[in-house]
Amino acid sequence: MKGYLKLRKHALHILNTELPEELCYHNIIHTLDVLNVVNKYIRRQKIDNHHAKLLRIGAILHDIGFTVGRENHEEKGVVIAKRLMHQYNFSEKDIKIVKGLILATKVPQSPKTNLEKIICDSDLDYLGRRDFYVTGDQLLKELNNQGFNLDVEEWNKMQITFLKDHKYLTEFAKKYRKPKKVKRIKELEKLIENEIAK
Repeated sequence: MKGYLKLRKHALHILNTELPEELCYHNIIHTLDVLNVVNKYIRRQKIDNHHAKLLRIGAILHDIGFTVGRENHEEKGVVIAKRLMHQYNFSEKDIKIVKGLILATKVPQSPKTNLEKIICDSDLDYLGRRDFYVTGDQLLKELNNQGFNLDVEEWNKMQITFLKDHKYLTEFAKKYRKPKKVKRIKELEKLIENEIAK
């Protein structure tokens, strides 16, 4: 796929230089984590080279809209993705697939294709991983940097609601991420119970 490496380099440069510093979660570390998880799905599901590259582009660009602003960042990301993909001569068909990938990650997630399910599960892979609390703390910090002023108890309640509403979509995530996610809900509920009991 011509243009892939140039686009990837260009997009990572934008993320490195244009994301606001207050973003402790939606930063390049998160983007590279999603890309890493996507690569594992590509190997696991033996996705063909062409679609694998589109999935990687989707992972790299899924939060690039944050360089413009938090509100509707997915739609903003699509505008940037189209511009970059036109610049590197991608077909309209490929642009449409990447647009679908970016928009599928908008919460509540609404993926329609297998690739969209993969990017959705990759984006929220951490919900069922060991680094859940560390990553969650970064997101809380980011929200408070942006003026949400949440205390830990409010945050824990928000996390419980989010975890309960969220559904993994791929067979891998249902088997290997969902059980840990369910465990996190119980742990957070216990934390809140303990706070109330004090």
